[in-house]
Amino acid sequence: MLETLRLGGNGGDVTYHRNFKKMFSVGKLEWLSHLSRLKEVDLSFTNLSNANDWSQVISHLPLLQKLSLRHCDLPSISSSLSLANSSTSLTYLDLSDNNLPSSAIYPWLFNVSSNLVSLNISSNKLKGPIPEAFGNMKAIQELYLNDNLLVLAENQVRGDSGLNEIGKLPDFRVLDLGYNLLNGSISKSIGQLSNLRVLRLAGNSFDGDVISEAHFSNFTYLQKLDLSCTSLTLKFTSGWIPPFQPSQLLLCSCKLGRRFPNWIQTHVLNPDVDISSIDYLDISASGISDSLPYWFWDKFQGLSYINMSFNQISGTFPNKSIHIIHLDLSSNNFSGALPRFSLDYFMDMGTINLSKNKFTGSVSPICNITGDGFLALFDLSNNLFSGVVPDCFGSFPFLTALNLGDNSFSGSLPSSLGSLISLEMLSLPGNKFSGELPSSLQNCAKLKFLDLSDNELSGEIPMWIGQKLSSLVFLSLQGNQFRGRIPHQLCGLKYLQILDLSVNKISGTIPPCLNNFTSMAKKESLDRRIEHNILDTGPRFLSLEGVYGEPIWIIQVRYVDEALLTWKGTKQNYPQLGLLLAIDLSCNKLTGEIPEELNSLRELVALNLSRNFFTGKILQKIGHLRQLESFDPSSFSHNRGLCGPPMSPNCSMVEPPPRKPAVGGEEDSDEFMKWFYTGLGLGFAVGFWVFCSIVFFKRSWRHSYYRYMDNAKDWVYVTFVLLKARLVRRIKALSTR
Repeated sequence: MLETLRLGGNGGDVTYHRNFKKMFSVGKLEWLSHLSRLKEVDLSFTNLSNANDWSQVISHLPLLQKLSLRHCDLPSISSSLSLANSSTSLTYLDLSDNNLPSSAIYPWLFNVSSNLVSLNISSNKLKGPIPEAFGNMKAIQELYLNDNLLVLAENQVRGDSGLNEIGKLPDFRVLDLGYNLLNGSISKSIGQLSNLRVLRLAGNSFDGDVISEAHFSNFTYLQKLDLSCTSLTLKFTSGWIPPFQPSQLLLCSCKLGRRFPNWIQTHVLNPDVDISSIDYLDISASGISDSLPYWFWDKFQGLSYINMSFNQISGTFPNKSIHIIHLDLSSNNFSGALPRFSLDYFMDMGTINLSKNKFTGSVSPICNITGDGFLALFDLSNNLFSGVVPDCFGSFPFLTALNLGDNSFSGSLPSSLGSLISLEMLSLPGNKFSGELPSSLQNCAKLKFLDLSDNELSGEIPMWIGQKLSSLVFLSLQGNQFRGRIPHQLCGLKYLQILDLSVNKISGTIPPCLNNFTSMAKKESLDRRIEHNILDTGPRFLSLEGVYGEPIWIIQVRYVDEALLTWKGTKQNYPQLGLLLAIDLSCNKLTGEIPEELNSLRELVALNLSRNFFTGKILQKIGHLRQLESFDPSSFSHNRGLCGPPMSPNCSMVEPPPRKPAVGGEEDSDEFMKWFYTGLGLGFAVGFWVFCSIVFFKRSWRHSYYRYMDNAKDWVYVTFVLLKARLVRRIKALSTR
C-alpha cells in the first residue's frame, strides 16, 4: 500500500523563489481519501486553488503523519465544515505561503490534531493577537508564524496571554515571529521558554525597547537568536557571560553601543549542545565605533558567515589565511593589506565584500584564494588599492559579480576576465586602467552590468559588445579616450536601459538603429534592479529530536548593482535601474542630424546630447522628455548647428556651424576649460558652465585641474602681457596728441 506521496513541484527545497512556477494544477482531492494508508503527503508548489475539499480529505487519512501544502493557493476552509478532530497521528503540518486569513485557518487548525510537533503557517494573512489556543498544543516543539500581520495585545506586552501560554509548553524549541506587526516591549517572561533552541523576532517594531541579560537568563540551550531589523537596544552589564552558546547570532540594526560587544566571545559550555562555536554572525549597522578586538580572527576562524558592515569598525587583517565562506566588512574603517582567503566548505558559493574601507596595496592575494568553495561575489570597491590587477581570474568560473571600482588600479585590463563565463556584473569605474578592451571579454555572455567609466581606456568601441554581450542592461564607457564611430552593432542590445558614452572622443553620426533598444521603445515590465542572491543551506543544521531533519535556516547574501551615473555634473546612484531609461552621448565629437528614429524611443526618460557638433532641428517627440526636466536647453547645448525648442523658438535665425567643427570645438573647449580652472584657482565664478556628465566632478578632477593650471598660468600671463602692451600703446598715443 502507498505510504508516501510526493507530487510537490519543488520538493522540500527551502531555497525556493516566491515566483516559482507551479508544475501543474490539481482539481478536487477526493481521490486522495482512498489512499487510506498514506503517512506522508507533499503537494507543495502545486496549484490547489480549486481543491476546496482539501481539509475534508485530510480528515479521512487516519495514519497521516506529515502534510506539506506549501505555496499551493489553498482556498479558504468552509465555515460549515465539521471541526471534529481529524487525526491523532498528524505531527508535521506546513501550510505556509497560501494567503490564508485567520478566520479560515484557526478554527480548523486548533482541532486538527493534538499531537502536532511542528507547525508552519508563515506567509499567510494571519491578523490580530497571537491566540492563546496555541498553548493547548501540548506536543508542539516548532511554531513558525513569521511573515504575517500579527500584533501583541496590550496584555501580551505584560506577558500574560498568548506568548505566556506558549511559554508553559514543556518542550518548546523553535519560535519564529519574524516580520509581523509586533511592537511595544518584550516581556522578560519570554525567558520561561527554557528549552528554546531558536528565537526569531526579526523585522518587528520594538523601537526604543531595551533587552537585558534578564531576558536570556534561562536560555541555556539557545542556538539561534535573530533580532535583526527590530531597533532593539541590547544593554548588558560589563563582563556578562551568556548562559547559551549560539551557533547563529543575528543582530543587524540592533543598538549594541559604540564598544565592540565582547560578550559574543564568552559563553558557558553546555555538554548537551553539540555546537562548538558561532557559525553565523551578523552585527551590521549596529552603531559600533571601535577597533576590532585582537582575539576576533582567532576566535571566529572558519565561520560560515560574518557581516559587520555599516559600522565604524577599524582594524587590519592578521598575517595569515582567513577561513570564511561569506564575509561582509563593507562601509567601515578597516585598513592594511588584503589577506589570503580560504573558502573551506566543499561546493559552497563564497562571497567577499570589503568595499568602502581604507585597504591599501596590491590585490595579488586574490590569486591565492584556496579551499573547496567557489567565489561567487567579490567587491573591493572604494578603497585605496593600487597597482596592476593580476591576470588570474581563470580560477573563478562561478564568479557572478566583480567590483573593483574607485581605487587606483592601473595598466591594462587582465585578459583572463574573459574566463569569467558566469559573470553578470563587472564594475571597474574610477581607476586608471588604460589600453584597449581585451577581446576575451566577449566570452562573458551573461553580463548584464558593465561599468568601465572614468578610466583611461582607448581605442574604438568594439563591435562585439553589441554582438556577444546581448544581455546588457547597463553600459557605461563614460570618461575615457574612446574614439571612432559608435558601432551599429550596439543596436543589438535590446535590453539596454542605460547607455553612457559621454566624455570620450567619439565621432561620426548617431546610428539610426538605436530605436532597436526595446526597453526604451516599448512599455515593458523591466528588471527594476540587478540582484545577485546567493543561497546556501550552510554547513550545519540544527537537528531537533522528533523533527524531520530538514534545515531550518539558510544563508542568503543579496547584492544589488547600483548604477552610478554622472548626469549634467552630478553623480547619482540608481539602484532601481528600470526607473531610469537614459542615453548620454554628451562631450564627444559627434556630427550630423539627430536621427528621427529616436522618436521611437517612447519610454526614454533622459537624453543628453550636449557639447557635440550636431546640426539640424531638435526632435520634439523623444520619449518622455517633453514632460520631464531632461527636455531642457542643457541637454542640447553647445551644438552650434542645432535649432528649435528648447534651444530656440524656430530655425529661421540660427548661427551656421563652423566649417571645421572639430578644430573650432576643441578651441572653444580649451578656452572654456582654461577659464574654468583659472576660476577655481583665483576664486571667481564662471557663469555659463552648464555641464554634461564631465570629468570635473569625478575622482580625476584634481589631476585635470593641476594639468590645466600649468597651461592656464601661461595663457593668463601671455594675455596679461598683450593687454598691458595695448594699454601702454594707447596711453602713449594719447600723450603725443
